[in-house]
Amino acid sequence: MQKKILLYLLKVSTLISVISPIAYSGTGWPLPGGAPGGGHFSDANQITIDNVGDLQIAWQHRSGDFNRGTNFIKGFDSGEPMQSTWQATPILIDESLVICTPYNRIIAVKAATGEEQWSYTPNIDMNTVTMPRCRGVTQWQHPNRKFGEACSIMVIAPLADARLIALDAKSGQRCNFGDVTELNLREGLGEHTLSHYMANTPPAILGSLLITGASIADNMNTEVPSGVVRAYDLVTGDLEWAWEPLLEVPDSGNHSGHREGIPRGTYIKGTSNVWSFISVDTALGLVYVPTGNTSPDYYGGHREGSDFYSSSVVALDAKNGKIRWHFQTVHHDIWDFDVPSQPTLFDYKKNGKLIRGLAQTTKQGYVFLLNRETGEPLFPVNEVPVPQGAVPGDYASPTQPVPSKPRSLFEVPGVDETVWGLTPWDKRICKETLSKLRYEGPFTPPMLEGALHMPSAFGGQNWGGPAIDRDRNLLVVNTLHVGSIVQLIPRDQCHADTLPQPIADGVFIDEPSEGTPYCNRRWLGFVSPLGAPCTPPPWGTLAGIDLASGDVVWQVPLGTTRDMAPFPFWFIKGAPNMGGPVVTSTGLTFIAATTDYFVRAFNTATGDELWKGRLPTSAHGLPITYQLADGQQYIVVAAGGHAALGTPPGDHLIAFKLPDK
Repeated sequence: MQKKILLYLLKVSTLISVISPIAYSGTGWPLPGGAPGGGHFSDANQITIDNVGDLQIAWQHRSGDFNRGTNFIKGFDSGEPMQSTWQATPILIDESLVICTPYNRIIAVKAATGEEQWSYTPNIDMNTVTMPRCRGVTQWQHPNRKFGEACSIMVIAPLADARLIALDAKSGQRCNFGDVTELNLREGLGEHTLSHYMANTPPAILGSLLITGASIADNMNTEVPSGVVRAYDLVTGDLEWAWEPLLEVPDSGNHSGHREGIPRGTYIKGTSNVWSFISVDTALGLVYVPTGNTSPDYYGGHREGSDFYSSSVVALDAKNGKIRWHFQTVHHDIWDFDVPSQPTLFDYKKNGKLIRGLAQTTKQGYVFLLNRETGEPLFPVNEVPVPQGAVPGDYASPTQPVPSKPRSLFEVPGVDETVWGLTPWDKRICKETLSKLRYEGPFTPPMLEGALHMPSAFGGQNWGGPAIDRDRNLLVVNTLHVGSIVQLIPRDQCHADTLPQPIADGVFIDEPSEGTPYCNRRWLGFVSPLGAPCTPPPWGTLAGIDLASGDVVWQVPLGTTRDMAPFPFWFIKGAPNMGGPVVTSTGLTFIAATTDYFVRAFNTATGDELWKGRLPTSAHGLPITYQLADGQQYIVVAAGGHAALGTPPGDHLIAFKLPDK
């Protein structure tokens, strides 16, 4: 008995108490989000407000891993490979940068020169992957191996075919998890289409526990693979626990959880998934997961409560996966307003008391500030009545949660019009299109006649997440200000020869949403015949929020229409964007993200733009920063374009630094 107790305590110690010597703060960049709880903050201090204007390109690395492919719509609709989209953020291990390409090749380069050190190409048939992407890798130090030994520091990489592998950080050679060669996330999912289930976001790690979700294809059917979140012991490769986002599932904190008719060891299909970045708090022993909405996105009449944990921040106990608290940001989500970004952890003092906070950005443009110990809002959240009248068979929640502070970042003071145009002609056509649609604010339900969704499913905010300047107590976040159109179509009209005529011009996709009474048609933008958004600029902003008061201190246009519109229409400020900001202790915010090909620096305190560096194409990962032993600080960003935003693909990893003295 004593021996069993001792073995149990050793196992718990390995899972929870062993803290990796990897530095999670300072002048490096060890994780995609900068730290286990995100925050995108760096103490690197060579680049300042006074000298940032002197930045110049230090080096470039090109992997060759990009594909011009088919356009977003043709690729999505036909299953053909799409244009590649590079959303990856590199991490720093010792003095090497490690990053993944859209085709899941893992590459290490010297952080000072960009010289390639090693690369690893996994055995994946990328022809089966319709949306090639990888958002980054993470790292872990084995507690039982000395620093410098083979596989003492491992790169953990997600793969498009739903596997997680480990590589030696120095050589790029494969490593095992105990006797397990890889973690296969397809186990327990039952029959499914490979392209419907992908791992493209790096997992979270707490001690020797790896926690991961996966990405599931939207709007395909109600029987997509489960959105289960699983935790593995990295020392042994064993599955420690699994959480399925459902109520009343027997043994829901255990991987054998099941319902009647569901075989043991098989996870329940169609549940809310966790596709974005997960956060962990080592002191509290909590795992924070951001959930998506139950499939499909735009109809929920079949869910019967299966979306109880949809579009939520859920705090799980790291020891067993049991729920400690949850906060839902959208009730009965029928807008694809899933929680898209890493729950971002921060601390501050109020009336002499330490507040452990969590900031959650959302596609609606709201930022929810919560107590991460309890899930209680730090500022009142009001249940606000919203439009009713969903399609037959479905319903809209009578109210939705809206924070009293901060104000919505989607609503820009001084911008009151719904419709805009480059000319009176295209503005008139935009008005005519809107007159055919239902629009009563951000929670207008999807309709048979079509509804304007503003914000769109792209956001508001998306996966890039916010940065937190812990010295100035400011949260910095970028927002996309565009709309899209969604139309539900009765099932008997969903065949190619019976589909109705489009109700609007522009680029759209038809999605099956099988298992429901409707298919859906989705326009990726509410745009004019000239290709410009019908909504007024700015189409992108950057904002600073005081975490103590909840006030929006500043909000400024982000980017311009250069590279989006022909000359002379480069003058419009505020461009569509997808990515995130990074902040430094010297009061600088760096961000790319925009459809124009620049990485920019802003004064964190005021929002003033101080510098911009030209890129070969747009960049949609984080522009990280780090300072090496010689004191030289670098800004590095992956510029690879974005298929959905219409920017060309690329393979440029680019570093900027100050001139040598």
